[in-house]
Amino acid sequence: MRTVKNLSATPVRIPLPLGKTLHLGPGMTGSVRDTAAEHPALKRLCESGVLELGDVAAGGIASAAASSMRGAGAHSSSGSRRQSGDR
Repeated sequence: MRTVKNLSATPVRIPLPLGKTLHLGPGMTGSVRDTAAEHPALKRLCESGVLELGDVAAGGIASAAASSMRGAGAHSSSGSRRQSGDR
């Protein structure tokens, strides 16, 4: 897996192989497969300076991405269930 970081101040749509698309907001990071890193459109965006391509094994961009996503799915628990709907 490789890590992609959006260096621009605008959202970017990154075309990937097999008709897939990665949407990245300003300053956000995402993961792509090693085979997708060789995609011509992704290479062009990296060469133009819009994106930065990092290696997950090296830990450069990946460590920042992992730390920012660590608490993404956490929910607070108040101990009681929240009622919803008409009852």
